[in-house]
Amino acid sequence: MIIWVLANDPSLMIQPNPAISTPQTYNNPDNSVNLGNPPDRLALPVSIGILASGSGSNLEAIANTLNNATVAGLNPDTAKLSVVVYNNPNAYVQQRAQKLSIPAVLCNHREYDSREQLDAAIIEVFQQYQVDLVVMAGWMRIVTDKLINAYPRRILNIHPSLLPSFPGAKAIVQALAYGVKITGCTVHIAIAEVDAGPILQQAAVPVLPNDTLETLHQRIQVQEHIIYPQAIADYIKLLSS
Repeated sequence: MIIWVLANDPSLMIQPNPAISTPQTYNNPDNSVNLGNPPDRLALPVSIGILASGSGSNLEAIANTLNNATVAGLNPDTAKLSVVVYNNPNAYVQQRAQKLSIPAVLCNHREYDSREQLDAAIIEVFQQYQVDLVVMAGWMRIVTDKLINAYPRRILNIHPSLLPSFPGAKAIVQALAYGVKITGCTVHIAIAEVDAGPILQQAAVPVLPNDTLETLHQRIQVQEHIIYPQAIADYIKLLSS
């Protein structure tokens, strides 16, 4: 069950489902997705590898939350940001990583003949930095079974819609085109199917009558920066307990 909390804030927060704490069945809309045995227990601090394609605002939000310990369970004793892998040479995330003193490695997808080859290169980088948990923070490439199988149930993604609505690219454009009154963002476990993994946490954002792609995107990002660190903290607690 998902509990809606209505407040005067422009964004309506959806609280995480208590079913997330059940080892065999991770939180999802209908509690029906059983992933079998949970991933191997991870030692603290969990080593996080970031995948990013753009500006890296979620990276910075996660890093600031971790370093300042502003979310219970996410601090230097429980997690460390080990490396950022980015695929666009001019992506601003590289500069954010440098400012945050996090190693950044370019894996330019244009230099690989297939998605599988790109994912193999990413796995090699993550193994070099001993990554335990993969966090996709604006990663605009479809991952393959190669990466999913290398980190089973240990890849998180954030998507700018209330999944299962509007999966895939241009989710905000789709929300505006359909005229929905509420959209938002979703943190979920990544599986082979795009934007279809079990949901960990969501935040709802009203669509205002005069919203544009830019204004709605900005308000959704505000909520992304709140729920992603919290979802990571909750999932680390699950994986390390």
